[in-house]
Amino acid sequence: QQTELISFLWTIKRDPPSYFFGTIHVPYTRVWDFIPENSKKAFHQSHTVYFELDLTDPYTISALTSCQLLPQGENLQDVLPRDIYRRLKQHLEYIKLMMPSWMTPDQRGKGLYADYLFNAIAGNWERKRPVWVMLMVNSLTEVDIKSRGVPVLDLYLAQEAEQLRKETGAVEKVEEQCHPLNGLNFSQV
Repeated sequence: QQTELISFLWTIKRDPPSYFFGTIHVPYTRVWDFIPENSKKAFHQSHTVYFELDLTDPYTISALTSCQLLPQGENLQDVLPRDIYRRLKQHLEYIKLMMPSWMTPDQRGKGLYADYLFNAIAGNWERKRPVWVMLMVNSLTEVDIKSRGVPVLDLYLAQEAEQLRKETGAVEKVEEQCHPLNGLNFSQV
């Protein structure tokens, strides 16, 4: 019941009020029915919406892609132990083989195919830093693949905000997320 849902919406009492709502990076369809009406109402009543990052900005996407890469001339094979690299390569080959069976008819109907999706997610994996490869591998599951094509909650809300002609912005820059992750040493990853 909507009335029984716990709200993760904080209100900053001022005139007009401000709200703070924490999102999660999962396809919005997984959580949308569990978001209380007070949170949805606050979103719709707001004139300006700020997100963690501006996922509708091409620069943000480009910068996120660039920050994941190892320095020029380095490859993952150079930085991972041989056995881990070999197991990773075998696992990605297995994923590529399995992905066609994981795709939904709805995804195929929208022109989303396994080879395209695999390349979109794992393309250039040999040039990525280990922490980003770890995050990539964690997203290469049957459940996650079946939900590809559905925007994550942040992106869905950003697209809704644009469609509703709300002013939007971001509270972080890509570099503020990228540098701490890239600063992790191999044992931390």
